[in-house]
Amino acid sequence: MRLSEHIYRTVSSIRGPLLFVEQVLSVRVGEVVRIIRPDGGTMEGEVLKIDGRTVLIQVFGETRGLDVNSPVVFTDAVKKAPLSADIIGRVFNGSFLPIDNAPMFIPERWGKVSGFPMNPTARARPEEFIETGFSAIDGLNTLVKGQKLPIFSCAGLPSKELAAGILENSRLAGGGEFVVVFVALGLTHHEYSFYMRVIERMRTGFVAFINKADEPVMERLLAPRFGLACAEHLAFTRGMDVLVVITDMTNYCDALREVSTAREELPGRRGYPGYMYSDLASLYERAGRIKGMSGSVTMLPVVTMPEDDITHPIPDLTGYITEGQIVLSRELHQKGVFPPVDVLPSLSRLMQRGIGAGHTREDHRGIANLLYKHYAKGRDLRRLEAIVGRDGMVESDRMMLDFADAFERELVNQGGARRDINESLDTGIALLRRFSLEK
Repeated sequence: MRLSEHIYRTVSSIRGPLLFVEQVLSVRVGEVVRIIRPDGGTMEGEVLKIDGRTVLIQVFGETRGLDVNSPVVFTDAVKKAPLSADIIGRVFNGSFLPIDNAPMFIPERWGKVSGFPMNPTARARPEEFIETGFSAIDGLNTLVKGQKLPIFSCAGLPSKELAAGILENSRLAGGGEFVVVFVALGLTHHEYSFYMRVIERMRTGFVAFINKADEPVMERLLAPRFGLACAEHLAFTRGMDVLVVITDMTNYCDALREVSTAREELPGRRGYPGYMYSDLASLYERAGRIKGMSGSVTMLPVVTMPEDDITHPIPDLTGYITEGQIVLSRELHQKGVFPPVDVLPSLSRLMQRGIGAGHTREDHRGIANLLYKHYAKGRDLRRLEAIVGRDGMVESDRMMLDFADAFERELVNQGGARRDINESLDTGIALLRRFSLEK
């Protein structure tokens, strides 16, 4: 034991993942503790709250088997992540332990899992195009370096297939060192098997943190912080461009609610804690670019909207913090369109900075505008068709209906094929020319 460590045997109660320790002196919020189990094993925890000499500890693991006589060691240290270039190509669990049958790497340094606040005046404008391989995103809702762009999905929609496609196909259009950090939270056995097969196909250029549904809920809260600590190290220490894909933030927020309930905190909307906005912001705002540095952190969190409700607290708060959204459509999915991206409610607020000459193509903005304009008109006319029927419409309106169908079938729908930005824009031009709508 180090001189700075102190042992207490004054646990007063255990409630779920929480321990209450009495008569504690000299402690700080966020301090890491070790709990010694009756069988001699150890587990970690973190100080959540200090009330006089009573300390509330959040345990990173299952508390079954602990008793009030279990020794608690206060380490006088905060939770840190081991960082090194050797994390690339590795797969870890939510506690940063390897699950890829390879030994743990030797860290170059240790970094705070909470990261370091990014000075707003030091932030560089997000720009430069990141290609995902999907036309509905690259051509119409472009992702740029340093942006945080959530994917809003519904239960039963192929969000995991879309995430897998982005993991495998994303790249920098102009080349350069590019790494994908993948964080998967609360996976069922089927989802775990699916993503592990995807990871096996990704030979290099990735780091993965996998948390399964039957693993401790605290790992669900830690995994994205470990992933972002790695992303910041690779981006701002090693100058790489990093894309962080997190799925599913709904599982993260449910874990946050579970811990909040165990702490007997006053609930907010739908039972979620009142501080959920600031907690989500502490994750999302770690994306960005810094002036004078070549690296960047870009974020694509997946949010499954409970009850298909975009006003639910999780997508609602996410929308306030992030810079747009990619919305998946149940109607398009039923038509067999993949990815079922509904381009009209989807939006990339920073798209303008990452397209055009020097980024994608000079004609990108004009093509996107025409496609949006005519597709929106065709979608609107579908309501008229439902009332008067196709035969009751004029020829020009029937043509716009055909355009909307072709847009969904040929541009948005691409199955498992990957398209680069030139193929996406050329597909859009060909579609406009076929219907004589290129002007």
